[in-house]
Amino acid sequence: MTFIDVEKTIAELGVRARDNKITLEELAGGTFTISNGGVFGSLYGTPIINQPQSAILGMHAIKERPVAIDGKAEIRPMMFLALTYDHRLIDGREAVTFLVKVKNFLEDPARLLLEV
Repeated sequence: MTFIDVEKTIAELGVRARDNKITLEELAGGTFTISNGGVFGSLYGTPIINQPQSAILGMHAIKERPVAIDGKAEIRPMMFLALTYDHRLIDGREAVTFLVKVKNFLEDPARLLLEV
């Protein structure tokens, strides 16, 4: 499934959910969740897996913070990500590789659209 396919599916499900036409069966049994606590102002947190999920990605608020760039302090937008996963199903190396890919896509969205 491409990024565009995912976006279309999310949009369709969103419309159906707003129109009260989505079923409980469609909402149950997911294996991966994205939790966007940032819309509520969350800066940090550890998302908790609900069975039968294998992982959950927590995305927190984007806030300006000082960061070191070429030895100088600069103010940049920063967002903390948190990935909780079931080690019985997912190895740490694969989980961290996935998290780094998400970070890279957020920093440079063109890579996601171009699928590179």
